[in-house]
Amino acid sequence: MNQWKNFTKGFIKENPVFVLLLGMCPVLGTTGTAINGLGMGLATTFVLFMSNTVVSLIKNVIPDKVRIPSYIVVIATFVTIVQMVMQAYLPSLFESLGIFIPLIVVNCIVLGRAEAFASKNTVLSASIDGLGTGLGFAFALTLLGAARELLGSGKIFNFEILPEQYGMLIFILAPGAFIALGYIIAITNRLNKQKA
Repeated sequence: MNQWKNFTKGFIKENPVFVLLLGMCPVLGTTGTAINGLGMGLATTFVLFMSNTVVSLIKNVIPDKVRIPSYIVVIATFVTIVQMVMQAYLPSLFESLGIFIPLIVVNCIVLGRAEAFASKNTVLSASIDGLGTGLGFAFALTLLGAARELLGSGKIFNFEILPEQYGMLIFILAPGAFIALGYIIAITNRLNKQKA
């Protein structure tokens, strides 16, 4: 039962994007569309889930002196798998996300969860924590991408919702990411205060 608290904590109460404000580089760089946000979020979720699981499995074998480099090697292995699979089966998404896929290796969310949680808990708890945090990250990126795509081009997942002439170009560009993210964080803070 305690494991599921970790799942919902990473998804809602401690959402890495809207609450903790972690991993902002891919959040702002890849959310021009909902598809890009979802793709980046699911790639990061896979890496988080798998790296948390493996780190929890090998935590007693790794000496303290090489703990962080070992975690980075584990994370880099799963990022390489994601990169190769995406390049083979989703080439347009791979091209769209570009450099942000290999940068998952140094994403503070992934390394932080490996160090702070997976290395100190059971495999089941670590896996569920990775899944919850990853899905929270994916949800945040997809929501931000959908908001930017709707306001910028009138579409969500390339389905036309509003006529294109009502789109505001700024939301497709980099400054639009800051504006949309700011409003979503404000709404999230407001909802969290009402619950408390």
